[in-house]
Amino acid sequence: MRGVLETAAAVRAGTLSARALVEDTLIALVADTHVAVTRVLHDRARAEADAIDAMVAAGRDPGPLAGVPYGVKDLFDVCGLPTTAGSGLYADAAPAGADAEALARLTAAGAICVATLNMDEFAYGFATINAAYGTTRNPSDPSRLAGGSSGGSAAIVAAGLLAFSLGSDTNGSIRVPASLCGLYGLKPTHGDLPLGGVFPFAESFDDIGPFTRSVEDMALVWQVLAGRRVDGGRADGSGDFRVARLGGRFRENAEPVQLAAIDAIAPDAPLVELPEIARARSAAFLITACEGGALHREALAGQAMAFDPQVRDRLIAGALLPEALYQEAQAFRADYCARIRALVADYDVLLAPATPTFAPAIADPRILIDGALSPARADLGIHTQPITFTGLPSLAVPLYRPGELPIGLQLIGRAGREADLFAFAAKLEADGITGYGMPQGAASGHCMPQDAA
Repeated sequence: MRGVLETAAAVRAGTLSARALVEDTLIALVADTHVAVTRVLHDRARAEADAIDAMVAAGRDPGPLAGVPYGVKDLFDVCGLPTTAGSGLYADAAPAGADAEALARLTAAGAICVATLNMDEFAYGFATINAAYGTTRNPSDPSRLAGGSSGGSAAIVAAGLLAFSLGSDTNGSIRVPASLCGLYGLKPTHGDLPLGGVFPFAESFDDIGPFTRSVEDMALVWQVLAGRRVDGGRADGSGDFRVARLGGRFRENAEPVQLAAIDAIAPDAPLVELPEIARARSAAFLITACEGGALHREALAGQAMAFDPQVRDRLIAGALLPEALYQEAQAFRADYCARIRALVADYDVLLAPATPTFAPAIADPRILIDGALSPARADLGIHTQPITFTGLPSLAVPLYRPGELPIGLQLIGRAGREADLFAFAAKLEADGITGYGMPQGAASGHCMPQDAA
């Protein structure tokens, strides 16, 4: 399948019809078997495609994303549809009166929204095991999880059905499925991309970001969402990246292939150990639980049995946590973020694993953490959650492993310096270290989604 840049260039040149591309895409989405799609937006997609083709025919530039179909995690407002946040509780909610700000920016750039995509209910999990909409399957091996909570957004791009998609990341919900599906996935600097019209989970950590199959596509979608151009990607312009490897807990609970790749990328780079990682992750869990529980307290009081049982119990527990404990965790976070930003100020890129292991089996969704089996739904984010806590940007990059199960690394940067991450990722991609590589024999399969025509 064409990437974002290639598709947009062909549409702008008039060698590819946006309507024809959309029709092919709609057929593929209706037939998807990865349980990635919740609604196919037939009428909207066709109308937007026709508008793009009309602009091209009139000699006008539709924008940098001209005619590129994309999908969104089912917590973005899509005008005219209920925003379900992956829950049957809101399947019949009042429709959104306008698109989320992120969708509005993509539409203005010429992109075409074609689908809403599966997720863990209320984004609470790392697995996309959803009681209402099903479990999303990994395109590299359909017997395995795609990761979560943005699993549908990752699977649909990894399967080659869309060139990019949008997800959200609170504690790793973009980076985890990007790693397990072999994609690029960005958690930006906290608060950098627009959250208007996005159903919240934990506002202290919530961010949105894209999934793509190449770093150049990632940079383009990011700059449309951010409303600014990539600035070249090196603060000093030297081209020599100051790199460190994260040590301590980031060298534990990782696959040998990840550690070998990190050490090969930067063999002489210092090992930097972030302090109090366990405490940071515990505080992140606590803040997430408190904010999630508070958000859903009223619905839990009146309709508790309508929640996914695994999500319901976690939200109830969060709603019962003392306010003083929440405030203590937030105070620790403020101090911790200041210390971490000072610690990493001398580096452009920090290297770390994105997930502790490969995608676990759907039949047994557990992973080994410190030698004991642990629920994947809770612990696939062991390496992403501490980075979220700092608010720093993190780009998941796929190790190039055609014929093997996907797995990725995190490139972590300084606040506001996503461009450094893109530039470094482009170097790794050019060197053949990272890149999208669907395993041999994997193919785009097909599930009947709900139809929103």
